[in-house]
Amino acid sequence: MIRGRICALGLLIAVYLVGVLLLSSVTLQNQQHKSDWGGEGVGLGTVQWCRPLHYQPSTHAHSRPVIALASFPGSGNTWLRYLLQQATGVYTGSVYKDYGLLKNGFAGESVANGSVSVVKTHEWGAAARAPYQRAVLLVRAPGHAIHAEFNRQSGGHVGFASPHRYTRNNGRYWHQFVVEKLSSWKNMNLDWVRNFDGPTHVVLYENLVQNVESTLRELIEFIQLPIDEKQMQCALERREGIYRRKRRVFNLDPYTTSMKIMLQIEQEKVLHEIKTRVKKL
Repeated sequence: MIRGRICALGLLIAVYLVGVLLLSSVTLQNQQHKSDWGGEGVGLGTVQWCRPLHYQPSTHAHSRPVIALASFPGSGNTWLRYLLQQATGVYTGSVYKDYGLLKNGFAGESVANGSVSVVKTHEWGAAARAPYQRAVLLVRAPGHAIHAEFNRQSGGHVGFASPHRYTRNNGRYWHQFVVEKLSSWKNMNLDWVRNFDGPTHVVLYENLVQNVESTLRELIEFIQLPIDEKQMQCALERREGIYRRKRRVFNLDPYTTSMKIMLQIEQEKVLHEIKTRVKKL
């Protein structure tokens, strides 16, 4: 009886070990396949790049201005960085280190110097502005930006918040989130518009969505990189990529009437300030 149990146990262990070995073999093959398929400059994960990505040569990196890509979270910063990398072949940088982006072709995470085309930042204030000689300010309507940031905090770069999160605590959690983030949205944008002394180029997210090509061309000219027509066309063909959150059917309107009024008032204040201080949007 005991010998039979021991044999059965031994058989189960053997089956388990065989399964583990098979699974490890499949995983290793998949990883090798991804490495061979991706490669530097072609694609990592599910991102395919128009050409091999590179940093600015050291001689140019020291002479190039450090350019901020400043935006409130949820404004499409990652998508714009994706478009820039596709169209120019030059890495974009960041004051942060997002490991999810790092493994998908954004090797410039945590790089904040002239070797990258622009440097992502959501920060504001004198210390945050000090390292930069030029700035790109990406502005998105606060309602959409706040909603996108709520989705990002709940579901990552391309995920969504579940409907119950909007009604949590009878909606008080969502309402407080909107109030706090709207204040941050206004303060961040106004700080860069009012207090940054260097040349500033404003990109309205809504304009980028409606006309990717002209908006991207103007931006590349501002950051003083050459435009390769073949690569530009490749970038336009791959404009969606994986870092633009897809639309979804969402029957719940998360914003109350009072919220919408509040959002509209603050949006108009910021856009008026931008038009007053920056000649061309």
